[in-house]
Amino acid sequence: MARGLAMTRKFNTKGFALSKKKEADEDSSITRMVKSDGTKAGDLVFIIICVIIGLICIIPMINLLARSLSASDFLVKREVYLIPKGINLDAYTTVLGDPKYIKAFVWTVFLTVICTFLSLTMTVLCAYPLIFSKLKGRSFFNIVITITMFFNAGTIPNYLLMKELNLLDNPLVLIVPGCLSVYNMIIMRSFFYGIPDSLRESAEIDGASFFRILWSIYLPLSKPVIATLALFYAVGRWNGYSDALMYMKNKDFYPLQLLLYNILNNMNSVEVATQEGFSTPGLSESLKAAIVMFSTIPILCIYPFLQKYFIHGVTLGAVKE
Repeated sequence: MARGLAMTRKFNTKGFALSKKKEADEDSSITRMVKSDGTKAGDLVFIIICVIIGLICIIPMINLLARSLSASDFLVKREVYLIPKGINLDAYTTVLGDPKYIKAFVWTVFLTVICTFLSLTMTVLCAYPLIFSKLKGRSFFNIVITITMFFNAGTIPNYLLMKELNLLDNPLVLIVPGCLSVYNMIIMRSFFYGIPDSLRESAEIDGASFFRILWSIYLPLSKPVIATLALFYAVGRWNGYSDALMYMKNKDFYPLQLLLYNILNNMNSVEVATQEGFSTPGLSESLKAAIVMFSTIPILCIYPFLQKYFIHGVTLGAVKE
């Protein structure tokens, strides 16, 4: 009897333990399900936010494209939103057939290529020496360079400086002052910090020079951040017009964006609209949209080629372990 009671008590204890274990497993399963549902809900909210932001960016472009392709009658009546009505290519024919636009486009492409190349060269050559601990005054240079990122002389002192340098109304004023971005240089320097010193030290033991190490080791490993900074510089130069507005008077060197700025500001006057061959308000609106698309599409075409480097390059320079 006593033995039976003991066996019963043992069985009940074991059964109670198994029951507890089963309850714990169920609780764990429920917790995982709740966490899984929470993760899915968070992903859904994130996706909805991304879709909304994407639509906010894309819808104005679709509207501009529709307006540039629509007939003037529908534009005057304000009936064009996202779908072109009465397909009309006169605006694009005018833009592509006008030497003024083509010349500004070619000049802007040249500026973008030259400025991007020079800016990347300056960025690499400024960032690379700052990673060497044996560089005398490295902390001083870092502080001075960082200060220029937050403080600048202002518009009037910059204008006077360009005047003293005889750069006013000179095409070089669109290239030289913007050759280096301190922000981008810091990104490049942070990326160089992430490359192991052992690679550089082994190259030094093999007799490689300062520039040979940069060319053969650092630059090949820095393709993602170089591609990202190239995109930053190219987009900045392509969309830039304020420097040309302040420093340039010769219209032969107007970049495309400044030409677009002047046209959009003056298109409302009847005289300018007549000079452009569009005395009808609807056609003027179509021409505005066509010029904006003409100046926007080329730079958008660059992004797909650099997309695979873009996210990788932006985040790598920001993480330091």
